[in-house]
Amino acid sequence: MINVSIVGAGQTKFGRHTEYDLRELFALAANDAIAEAGITTKGVQAIFVGNLSADLFNRQCHIAPLVADFAGMKGVAATRCEAACASSATALRAAILALESGLYDVVIAGGVEKMTDLPTAGVVETLAMAADQTFEAGAGLTFPGIFAVMAVAHMQKFGTTREQLAAVAVKNHHNAMSNPLAQFQQEITVDKVLSSRMVAWPLGLFDCSPISDGAAAVVLVRTKDARKYTDAPVKIIGSAQASGSMNLCDRENLHTLLAAKQASAEAYKQAKLDAKDIDFAEVHDCFTIAEIIATEDLGFFKPGEGGPAVEQGRTQVGAEKPINTSGGLKAKGHPVGATGVAQVIELYHQLRNEAGKRQVSNADIGLTHNVGGTGATCCIHICKRW
Repeated sequence: MINVSIVGAGQTKFGRHTEYDLRELFALAANDAIAEAGITTKGVQAIFVGNLSADLFNRQCHIAPLVADFAGMKGVAATRCEAACASSATALRAAILALESGLYDVVIAGGVEKMTDLPTAGVVETLAMAADQTFEAGAGLTFPGIFAVMAVAHMQKFGTTREQLAAVAVKNHHNAMSNPLAQFQQEITVDKVLSSRMVAWPLGLFDCSPISDGAAAVVLVRTKDARKYTDAPVKIIGSAQASGSMNLCDRENLHTLLAAKQASAEAYKQAKLDAKDIDFAEVHDCFTIAEIIATEDLGFFKPGEGGPAVEQGRTQVGAEKPINTSGGLKAKGHPVGATGVAQVIELYHQLRNEAGKRQVSNADIGLTHNVGGTGATCCIHICKRW
């Protein structure tokens, strides 16, 4: 079992930030996490920061020492981790391993992305670089198209409907209404989703996560030391990562992610739990179909039951298996390099009973599912109330 706990967390509001640059966003999140942990910047020994593509979004490479310096931690060992949309989840895993090794006592894991410096066409092109250039992106297939292919496969195999996809967006927008850091804080309806501009059939505009800026960070220590920093630490009891093929054409089927199934199995084994023991989860809903596939891959529902489950309200706050209480990528926002740690921060607040109107009653164990690309990387983290 993992022997690491979270003792502080910080996150910026997700959305469009014209007032801050990349380094400022990370500094805001990191310094809030440090303050909550009751330490100073001098107490941090290492930083692991997730980021997909500051070189293309912001014309800035070598960002780890840059953000460390601007956050007041010049001299600290700083490392950038990149795994597409799972970049900060891999940063979190690197931080966990650094603590488990005994090399450090206090580390920060975080992520940052400032995507709105590019026009939409440039963002789409940059994100497509996380797909297979030879077989997908180089042939003109972008991420909406790739996930549309997966959606069609799921529909053909299980009878999943556009109304079920829309129910994911409606639920997550509703949850985001109670999250002051979410990018979109307005209700939507199934009819609004279904009538929105088509992006790649069957995915319309409201089936897609937005272009976002933002940062997130957590302070980590070994669990035996956690009470020195806070009365309410959150334990990380499972951390796993797996990989799959970059492209769809090499996969046995298109309605499941092998990496998600493998990583979740490993994380459950580490934590000595299984899917029924998870009280709530933050999953990677970059597109509405992705949430449905995730709930099946994680074992929350049988294959083909993910769509009916969300349509029946089984994934709402207060129901059987609350999913994406934060609003998810769909409504909370998706600054890709920050998403994995932001998901863990939602678990942190839920397990400390700090989630307000979206609080899950008697939440004891939560899980995050963070996907890079179309499933070439998947990271799973399981957290438990102290």
